[in-house]
Amino acid sequence: MAYQYIELTLDGRLARLTLNRPDKHNAFNAETIAELNDALSRVAANEALSLLVLDANGKHFCAGADLGWMKAQAAMDTDANLADARELAQLMQRLDRLPIPVVALVQGAAFGGALGLIACADIVVAQPNSQFCLSEVKLGLIPSAISPYVSRAIGVRQMRRYALTAERFSGTQAQVLGLVHEVSEHPAEAAEPLIQALLSNGPQALRACKSLLALVGDAPITEALVEETARRIAEIRVSPEGQEGLQAFFDKRAPDWQTPGNTQRQEAQ
Repeated sequence: MAYQYIELTLDGRLARLTLNRPDKHNAFNAETIAELNDALSRVAANEALSLLVLDANGKHFCAGADLGWMKAQAAMDTDANLADARELAQLMQRLDRLPIPVVALVQGAAFGGALGLIACADIVVAQPNSQFCLSEVKLGLIPSAISPYVSRAIGVRQMRRYALTAERFSGTQAQVLGLVHEVSEHPAEAAEPLIQALLSNGPQALRACKSLLALVGDAPITEALVEETARRIAEIRVSPEGQEGLQAFFDKRAPDWQTPGNTQRQEAQ
């Protein structure tokens, strides 16, 4: 699939997915969503990858829904609207369930569905003066597809406020709410130590840890959950990567996954 509104690049274990419609402030339309779904499917299927960086070209991360797309939605019947909405819901679920960590870098505006992308990322770095808004109710709509993820990120109480008022809040406030982890005038620079820290970790351990965190989440601590956590750590201890990691620690050397490999950059379009 050739991409028109996004860019996907692969560099060793690192994938970078970039919203690339700066003339429209990276606003969503049906084509952008389809391209993002395709790119995430490709990333998920590539077992050589260990990290995805999600960012955007231009002044703004994403201004929400494209006006032309909204006009088209208004002209659709219920069945067509449902099919269209399912594509966005699938995008959020696919990003949330990506088997590798996701670091999101945010600048400028992040409105509407953009907050869903941000909430589905594992780590978010944003500019302190970036602007966030659950703007849907201003248009007579609701933030339906993104609501489970944003609510999980900021909590039900805060979700009630910001989804109902559609008021804007800054990157600094987003950090207070838990939507953003760090703020910096230069998110890419600030995120670099985080990216390097992630890439220094065991590739399979990163995937297993992300799967574990999805399992435990807010799950009740039952006997079954306790047993499952015991099983998972036992299995990874005896895995080749677990054995190498432990032996490297005892030998006071770098594990083999930190050995420089092929980092040739590929354009994946």
